[in-house]
Amino acid sequence: MSRRLSTAQEYAALLDRYDTWMFDCDGVLWHGDRIIDGVAEVLAMLRHRKKKVLFVTNNATKSRKSYKAKFDHLGVEAHVGEIFGSAYAAAVYLSTVIKLPKTKKVYVIGMGGLEEELHEEGISTLGGTDPADCTVEPFSLANFTHDPDVAAVVCGLDTKMTYTKISKAFQYLTRNPDCQFIATNTDSTFPSADGLLPGAGAVSAPLRYALGRDPIITGKPSKTMLDCIDAKVHYDPERTIMVGDRLNTDIQFGKGGGLATLLVLTGITSEADISGPDPGAATIIPDFITNSLADLRAIVE
Repeated sequence: MSRRLSTAQEYAALLDRYDTWMFDCDGVLWHGDRIIDGVAEVLAMLRHRKKKVLFVTNNATKSRKSYKAKFDHLGVEAHVGEIFGSAYAAAVYLSTVIKLPKTKKVYVIGMGGLEEELHEEGISTLGGTDPADCTVEPFSLANFTHDPDVAAVVCGLDTKMTYTKISKAFQYLTRNPDCQFIATNTDSTFPSADGLLPGAGAVSAPLRYALGRDPIITGKPSKTMLDCIDAKVHYDPERTIMVGDRLNTDIQFGKGGGLATLLVLTGITSEADISGPDPGAATIIPDFITNSLADLRAIVE
């Protein structure tokens, strides 16, 4: 059973219990480009109390440097080394885990942030933001030149998704049986400032269906993301809490890593999803629930 937090004493006890705080971003800290009221004060309070603050996001449209710029714009302290995105995890997986040779290339279905993280790891890319691949003109195999150096296809959220990108990725994955199929994440939706939109999982779905197989996933709830954090930051799982708004990514990610979990109701998940008419339908149960991260302000009010 989840514990519903509501009093200053309960929030204070939570603060005392955990030294490292991992946060999802979209739906937890902000909606689109609007920070959620009270969040900046809570993050500042955690830092004042010497808590370790990390940001763990499945959004692969921005690089860590771009995320740092967004935090700066919103007036929230954050450092590049505290930010872990699924695009970064995909790049590290390719460069460090499978050790992609420098002579090989990656075909990208995704945006500039994903390309930037791959380039930072010394990985050459095709596709992505290339205007030739963002075209809505019909795709023809007669005009396609296969590049034998493409050793992986990485798929993230892409707001300029085209049939050309799907077709080229399909060719690389079927013509080379050793070509890696990687997805930054498989979130079905993501919360924009004005409502829900299809997520990266919806973008990779056509390829998954055409290929008849699933990709390697580098974002939450995959252990690959936690391994990426563990390689860079020392933390004690028993003194760490994951704060998120989605059960099947954030909360499952925390539970899979042996972390405590706090669900906030400012994003995807509603309380009815857990405690509604059929609470048994929810198979992923957070340890704690609160309306908003801003509720922790009760400690100092």
